[in-house]
Amino acid sequence: MPVENNFQHDELSRKNPGERLRVADLVDVVPLESPVWVESMAKCGVSLSRAGVASVVFFHGSIHGTDVFGMQRLDEAGGLKRGYSRGVSGVDALLAAMREETNGIPLLPGGLKPPLLDDDATKNLLDEQIGDAGNFTETDAQLFRKAVNSNLAQPIPCVRLLWSSEHHHLGRALAAVSLLDKLHKLCRSRDLGKGHRILVQAHGQAGLVLALVSNLLCPSPITGRPRFLGILTDYADQTNQPELAATIKLIEPLLATGILLNGTALDIVTYGTPVRYGWDPSGIGNLLHVVNHRSLRTDGKSWLAKMELPQITMEMPIAWGGDYVQELAVAGSDAVPRTESARAANKQVWEMVEPYDGFERWLECARRAVRFPSEGRCLLVDYKDSTGSTNPRDHYYGHAVYTRRHALLFNTAQIVRAFYEP
Repeated sequence: MPVENNFQHDELSRKNPGERLRVADLVDVVPLESPVWVESMAKCGVSLSRAGVASVVFFHGSIHGTDVFGMQRLDEAGGLKRGYSRGVSGVDALLAAMREETNGIPLLPGGLKPPLLDDDATKNLLDEQIGDAGNFTETDAQLFRKAVNSNLAQPIPCVRLLWSSEHHHLGRALAAVSLLDKLHKLCRSRDLGKGHRILVQAHGQAGLVLALVSNLLCPSPITGRPRFLGILTDYADQTNQPELAATIKLIEPLLATGILLNGTALDIVTYGTPVRYGWDPSGIGNLLHVVNHRSLRTDGKSWLAKMELPQITMEMPIAWGGDYVQELAVAGSDAVPRTESARAANKQVWEMVEPYDGFERWLECARRAVRFPSEGRCLLVDYKDSTGSTNPRDHYYGHAVYTRRHALLFNTAQIVRAFYEP
């Protein structure tokens, strides 16, 4: 996408990413906390520090209880009822594998639903129920912090942030505002500025929140920013959320003048983020998209996923082709806001950021099988998580492996190689 993307949707290009693309396999996993593991992580920490990384942020949601495939919107759009799927062999079975009631992904205890709170109680619950499946656990955040700082005189702080996990446009827009507020406070509290960097690692749809953040951070006076923030301000006023209104009032002039991060560079890594919103590279630093991928195509286009019905319904239960959430939670899918006021605001954001709607348009976007946005570096990784198991909790359709403990060193080394080594 261009500089001054102004909230345009990604173009979903199927072209070869060329020099933007690298391919890697997760092999020869080093035993956790072994001497080699500790030494390797410490070397990565030195590289981070030399590059000016002054904070690492782990940003994630929950796979459980959040309609991670976005079937609520597809069902609401009535694709099956209106006969859109007639003549498309296998689509009914595919939708059943995506739907919350039949995809085998458990709900959260007590019927807990988004919006999730970014507090210790909720994070502890996720750690207990999900472990390291698509979840940056507190144990792993502390493990990372200890390892990368072991040879540093000035330790790099590490922060774990849980977003609301509301998988719709309004939820992601509100999360973008909240994240910008937290990053601003982080810069102020640690006196960060030019020469410093914040590294954000975002799992799944948390990466879409960062895509919106990149548009909001555009240094030019784009027309979309006041419109976007105006929608959220009106929503805050209508729903009596003075804290949200105050946050928007605080950050809007800082965004307009380009001083929200006080010159600190924002480096972003996404893991398994669906290709939807366009990215604006002008206001951020480095950008890397990591996708769990195993090429099943026979046309030589190894950078694309395979989307052939009904074959996909046989491949998906064992995560044969990699990350199916990344592939299928594309434009047209989404959770549905719970209140009428939220639905109205969601529609307004939707009209700004995503021109695609309806069952047929979702199917069209899914069949494009695009793994990467048009901006940023691309890393396809075979994480070796397809073991033949049909139990979704072993792989979560290829979407869980990025945050697994055994991949921590591998991911960190890949980030250092992509961003911080000459």
